[in-house]
Amino acid sequence: MIERALDLDAVQAFVRIAELGSFTRAAEASRTTQSAVSLKLKRLEERLGCRLVERTPRRVELSAQGLTFLAHARKLLEIQEHAFADFTAVRQRLIIGISDHVAGPELPALIARMNAQDPQMVIEIRIGTTGDLLQSYDRRELDAVIVRFDAGRNDGEVLTEEKMGWFAAPDWTHPAGEPLPIATMAEPCGVRIMALQLLDEAGVPWRESFVGGGVTAVSAAVMAGLGVSALARRMLPFGAVEVGPKLGLPALPRLPVLLHSRVKDDRSRDALTALAAAFRSAVQS
Repeated sequence: MIERALDLDAVQAFVRIAELGSFTRAAEASRTTQSAVSLKLKRLEERLGCRLVERTPRRVELSAQGLTFLAHARKLLEIQEHAFADFTAVRQRLIIGISDHVAGPELPALIARMNAQDPQMVIEIRIGTTGDLLQSYDRRELDAVIVRFDAGRNDGEVLTEEKMGWFAAPDWTHPAGEPLPIATMAEPCGVRIMALQLLDEAGVPWRESFVGGGVTAVSAAVMAGLGVSALARRMLPFGAVEVGPKLGLPALPRLPVLLHSRVKDDRSRDALTALAAAFRSAVQS
C-alpha cells in the first residue's frame, strides 16, 4: 500500500511561506533556517507529486496546485490544533503592548497570524505611547512591546526601519509668512520631540494646530486641513500627500521599530516570532 501520510511540519512550513510570501520570513517564524524550510517544502511537493510554490527573483508565488492545496493545508493544521486542545486545558496568556505609531492597518492580520500559530493562547494587545508602554514593560505588566526607538534604551530587537515624511491634506496650502501649523501627538511622544527639534534646528517657525491622543486623531486633523504632521508612510490616511520637499522642511530619518521581550517559554516565543515575521513581511511588502 502506498504511504499517504503528510508531514504536518512540512504542511505548516508551506502555509507560512504562502502567508508571509517569503522563505526567509517563514524560516524566521518557524525559528529555523531557510534551507530547512526549503527542504520541508521539497519533500511535501514530492509527496503530493506537484509544484506548490513558484520562486521568482522578487518573491514567491503559489502555483495553481498550491492555491488549491492551501485551503486543505489550513484545515489540516486546524484539525491538529483542535486535537491538541481537547487534551490541554491550560490557556496561556500573552500580553503585548504596541505603540500607537506602530499599530498600523495590518494589525488584524498580525493578530490572526499569532492566533494561527497557537489558537489556544489568549492574546492581549494594549495600544499606547512608546514611553508609557516601556514603563509598563519595565514594571513587568507586559510580556513584550513593539515600539518606536527610544533614545534611552538599547535592549530591543530591530524589526524594521520606517521612512517618515511631512504630510498634509491634498488641498492644504501654507499661508505665506505664517508659522507652520503642526498636528502632533502630545508629549512625551518621541516622534513629536524628534520632528519639532528638527524644525527648530532648521530655523522653521511652527505652531501647534492640533494635539491628538493617537495617530488616528492626528491623521484626521491632517485630512481636515489643520496642518502638517510627521508620519510613517504606512500610517497615512487615504489621500494624504507629502509636502516636506515643497515647503523646504528638514528631512526626517528612518526610525527603527523594536521588539522588547522577556518571554522564555517556547509557546510565547513561537507566537512572538510569528508576529515579528508577519510584521516585517507586512511593512516591507
